[in-house]
Amino acid sequence: MAEFSFEIEEKLLVLSENDKGWTKELNRVSFNGAPAKYDIRTWSPDHTKMGKGITLSNEEFQVLVDALQKLKQGQHGAGLIFCLKRINDKFEIENG
Repeated sequence: MAEFSFEIEEKLLVLSENDKGWTKELNRVSFNGAPAKYDIRTWSPDHTKMGKGITLSNEEFQVLVDALQKLKQGQHGAGLIFCLKRINDKFEIENG
């Protein structure tokens, strides 16, 4: 099996933290030496272990940002919260 490597190149945002210290974060991460992508996933307190997550290319991330901005502007934030919950629920279902 090929060796797996990762490097967090830029820490952008901590979304939440659980009682064991694991954090759900938005970062720019390089996997196996490839160019960094936007990455949302859980991390252990020392960032040596990771949970399931999702990576987004620059283009995919921009599509998400644009859509969230439109929701926020048009619905005063209520739609944004609903949308984020749906994204999280869909992610949880698809990734166990």
